[in-house]
Amino acid sequence: MRSKAVAPELMSRVIRFHAHGGPEVLHMEEEQVAAPQAGEMRVRIEAIGLNRAEAAFRSGKYLESAQFPSRLGYEASGIVEALGEGGVGFAPGDAVCVIPAFSMTRYGVYAERANVPASAVLRRPPELSATTAAALWMAYLTAYGALVDIAQLGKGDAVVITAPSSSVGLAAIQLANHLGAVPIAVTRSPHKREALLAAGARHVIVHETASATTAEVMQASGGEGVRLVFDPIAGPEVDTLAAMLAPQGTLIVYGNLSGAGDSTPFPFREAVGKGLSLRGYLVFELIRDPQRLQAAEAFIRDALRRKAIQPTISRIFPFAQIIQAHRYLESNQQLGKVIVEVLSQPIH
Repeated sequence: MRSKAVAPELMSRVIRFHAHGGPEVLHMEEEQVAAPQAGEMRVRIEAIGLNRAEAAFRSGKYLESAQFPSRLGYEASGIVEALGEGGVGFAPGDAVCVIPAFSMTRYGVYAERANVPASAVLRRPPELSATTAAALWMAYLTAYGALVDIAQLGKGDAVVITAPSSSVGLAAIQLANHLGAVPIAVTRSPHKREALLAAGARHVIVHETASATTAEVMQASGGEGVRLVFDPIAGPEVDTLAAMLAPQGTLIVYGNLSGAGDSTPFPFREAVGKGLSLRGYLVFELIRDPQRLQAAEAFIRDALRRKAIQPTISRIFPFAQIIQAHRYLESNQQLGKVIVEVLSQPIH
C-alpha cells in the first residue's frame, strides 16, 4: 500500500525576546510557519529596516507592552509566498514592502518568513532594490505626514529638523527641498555637519546652548523664526524649540528620544504670545486613514520617480548579527537607516 505524501514543514528563523532589556535579550529561534489566515499574506523577507520604536518595544518603553515570548519588527521588503483569503491584488512572486500597519503584539517581521496583514503591504517601487526599499516607507511616511499632510509646508518656508541624521530626519530634509522649503538641521554632533550639508540641509546648526542655537536659527530663517519645527526628542528642550518659531508657527513632536516625554513642558509664554500650534504626531494616524495613506504613497512614489528623494542607508548587517544591529541603532552614530539583510534566495 502506497503511503500518502506529506508536505514538508515550512520552517523559518525568527527573532524573539522573552524579557525586556537591552539588545542582548534578542534570540534567534526556529519555528514552523503557519499558513496565512484570511486577510493575511506570507512574505519571504529579504531585508529589514530597523526603527527606534522596535528598540523601545524591546526595552519595555514603548506605547504597548510585549506579550512574551514576543516577536518584533515593523518594516521589511520581500517576496509574497502565499495569500490568505482576501489577498486581492497580489500574487505569489510579487515584490513588496511591509509597512507598520499592525501591532507588534500580533505580528513582527524580524524573520526569514512572516505572515502579515495584507493591509500592511505595498508594492515595492521598481526603482529600488530589496535592501533600499526596506529603508523607504517608515521614514518618508513619517516625514510626509508632518511636513505635507499636517503642516502643508510650502516654497520658502523654513523648517527646523532635530535629530537630522536619523532616517526620518534625512527624509524630512529631502522632502523639504522637494517642496521648495528651507531645511535647517539642528544637531548635537559637530562631526556630522558636512554630511548633513551634503544630504541637503540648507543650514546646519550645532546645538551648544539654548540661546546661541535660537539666535542661529533666527539668523538662518531671516530673523522671523521658522514656520515648522519637526522634533523626535521632546523633554525640556521644547521651550527652546518654541522660541525658534515664527508667529503662528507649528511644533510637531513625534518621538521621545530624550526619555523625558512625560515631563515635557508646555511653552506657555511662547505659545500664547505667538499663537503657536503644538501637536503630537505618530505615523500611525496617517497609515490608519486610507485616504491619507493613499495620498502619501502617491506623493512618495512620484518623488522617487523624479529622483527628488533617495533612502539613505547607514549600515547593513547580516541577519545573524541582529544584536549588533540593535546596538548600532542605539549608538547615535548612524547617518540614515540601519538595515538587516535576511536572505537573497528562497529556503525550503
